[in-house]
Amino acid sequence: MRKVSERQPLNAAAFPVPRGQVYVIVERCKGCDFCIEFCPRDVLEQSEGINSRGYHYPVVAEGKGDECADCQFCTLVCPEFAIYTDEPAATAR
Repeated sequence: MRKVSERQPLNAAAFPVPRGQVYVIVERCKGCDFCIEFCPRDVLEQSEGINSRGYHYPVVAEGKGDECADCQFCTLVCPEFAIYTDEPAATAR
């Protein structure tokens, strides 16, 4: 059986993959885990820490800091407006 390689567009350089940075407002979070359940790239996980209300809030999973596609779905499903994404700041060259 021949090995199947991952498909890549011929003009991949012309269309960069979107990247995002996840921000969580810890004190607003009520621990519903909607953002964790519905993240298409499984970037988020439940933290060990708790906020002042006693809820576990989401954090970016270890090793997945660069996986966010800035789809903003976590922002849309959060009933408390406790999470949002933004394009990462441009790095200095």
